[in-house]
Amino acid sequence: ALQAASPLEFGGPGERWSPETLLVGAVADCFVLTFRALTRVSKLPWSSLECQARGTLDRIDRVTQFTHIELRARLCVPNGTDVEQARRTMEKAEQQCLISNSLKATIHLDATVDTSADDVNARCA
Repeated sequence: ALQAASPLEFGGPGERWSPETLLVGAVADCFVLTFRALTRVSKLPWSSLECQARGTLDRIDRVTQFTHIELRARLCVPNGTDVEQARRTMEKAEQQCLISNSLKATIHLDATVDTSADDVNARCA
């Protein structure tokens, strides 16, 4: 069972998952899972992907809604990997995410690609 409550900003206890947090988390999770699927097909080597998401709520025509969601993603690839291909794959994952495509909010991806050691299992510093 998922324990949910209103967020602190809306008078909730602030210690449980809120529907707002779950929605923003779903955008980030969908991006990561879509990216994984794309890299399997394209055989793009990578060692780690970190993604943070932040949503902006605003009142539009007296209705509170998400207006913007920012994804900050940092991808680590082995030396010798085509960095532009990696960046394009990240952008394609954002564009193909089912959750993002189902929202009115603008989604912005801030993508960073770093290289690591020659080993695909190595992490970026």
